[in-house]
Amino acid sequence: MTEKENPGGARHHDDPGSIAEAGFLGRIIDKTGIVFAIGIVLSMAILINEVILRYLFNAPTIWAHETTIFICGMAFIYGGLYCAARDQHIRVVLIYDYVPPRVRRILNIAISIISAAACGMFAWASWIMVQRAAFMPDGTFRLERSGSAWDPVYPGLVKVSLFIIMSIMCVQFLILAYNYARKKPGEAQS
Repeated sequence: MTEKENPGGARHHDDPGSIAEAGFLGRIIDKTGIVFAIGIVLSMAILINEVILRYLFNAPTIWAHETTIFICGMAFIYGGLYCAARDQHIRVVLIYDYVPPRVRRILNIAISIISAAACGMFAWASWIMVQRAAFMPDGTFRLERSGSAWDPVYPGLVKVSLFIIMSIMCVQFLILAYNYARKKPGEAQS
């Protein structure tokens, strides 16, 4: 990230967005991230509302706790995909930063392929969860519910979303691997 100073003296950071190697899918993932960021702010507003209702008016809700957990959980699930598209995931740089660009390119390809395989396995495992959480034994669609007094379908939605996001993340890592492999060794890495 680069820092700029505007005439008033305040600093702000430029948001680089998704890396070029992430392609069109990466740009969509990056732009969609704002929805989940707004969700975090919304969950904060819900919790403030709950505190006010509970402690000032002695009128707690039955929906606030599960809703905020659902919204934040969805944001965290999406966060992995978001970080992959922006190349801001955690990377152990003990070796990576000290190798020449040609080796770094090979490492990027290998890391992306291994990550795609891992995401594919997690997508498969989450599909097994979705089969139990979203379908009745006779095959009809019915999302798993929380079992609380309010009983929302959040557990089923989280499992379906996890499957979808892990599948998209698998595709994103394959796109990254392809674009890293296609890039000439002398070209600058994002």
